[in-house]
Amino acid sequence: MLTADGAAMNKLQKRILMNFTGVIVVTIVAVLGMVEAKNWVNRSEAMRGMENLGRVVAEYKRKDGSVPPESYIDRVKESLEGQVRLGNLYYRARWIEVDSPSDEILAYATRNYHSLFFRPGAIVLLLDGCVKWMDKPAFDKLLAGQQSQMEIDMTPH
Repeated sequence: MLTADGAAMNKLQKRILMNFTGVIVVTIVAVLGMVEAKNWVNRSEAMRGMENLGRVVAEYKRKDGSVPPESYIDRVKESLEGQVRLGNLYYRARWIEVDSPSDEILAYATRNYHSLFFRPGAIVLLLDGCVKWMDKPAFDKLLAGQQSQMEIDMTPH
């Protein structure tokens, strides 16, 4: 049989346990939110880096009439704002032909986010200057349709 003091203690313990559980849940939600925010910032910065690369390529094409060689991109990419979030950048100029379609992939950086909202994929710079995010299956399909066997053999992965 519980006394009045025992019942009050039991209610106090329940309230403390409920408050503790609430704090744990809020903490978990906050940590997950911060991880997702970090992924969003990283993806946004990487997109910005690729857009800046697109501007450099467009300027070079305007002046010289063709896409820049990889050596030129290697020199300028370190100074691009947002490039640090791109990671490994693959530049495909040596595989691009004069009559290549505008949706040909000129450069890409694959990203593997461990996230609830962002799936693995690639940030892609198309020959027409468009920069977009592509989910991994769509990117793999587009790239596979554009790559020669020689490019596949020579591309480091």
